[in-house]
Amino acid sequence: MLNVKRLMVVALVMLVGVATARAELKVGDAAPAFSLTDQNGKTVSLEQFRGKPVVLEWFNEGCPFVEKFYSQGDMNRIAEEYKARGVTWLAVNSTKGRGNSDNLAVAGEWKIDRPILNDSTGVTGRAYGAKTTPHMYIVSADGKLVYAGAIDDKKSAEAGDVAGAKNYVRVALDEILAGKSVTTASTKAYGCSVKYAK
Repeated sequence: MLNVKRLMVVALVMLVGVATARAELKVGDAAPAFSLTDQNGKTVSLEQFRGKPVVLEWFNEGCPFVEKFYSQGDMNRIAEEYKARGVTWLAVNSTKGRGNSDNLAVAGEWKIDRPILNDSTGVTGRAYGAKTTPHMYIVSADGKLVYAGAIDDKKSAEAGDVAGAKNYVRVALDEILAGKSVTTASTKAYGCSVKYAK
């Protein structure tokens, strides 16, 4: 009887381990669905953009690596350029304690006119495996993850280092919009660690 109980406990522990060890999201997987509110309180879901490419930019205005791309308007210019070509660009703020009012304030200060999504619970960030700000993802028109990683190859927080860097997101979007496969589909993201809620 004791052996049966021991076997049942071992089996239960193994099942719990399998359930909690969720497979890491990989390029080629279906992008996890989400529905979050933006800085204006509007609900935004990934599904509503089905049929067009979507860039997801993990965001935290307190991170110097994020500020690098906003201090001279670089991120806004890139997002606007690709918006004109049919790409949706969403910022996702998974920072604990941040709310819509915080995102609204920084949107005004940094002249961001696209959604900054409130993921202060961290559910969406964890589903994607976002580790840094910025951590960039591109979702294809049919809902597959086609790029994940760094925005560029200059691992610096200096604003001047944006010029001359190889922008992986830009290259991947150009390939997607030309009907090609993404040649560099995965890179190591750099920046500040995402400050998730416990």
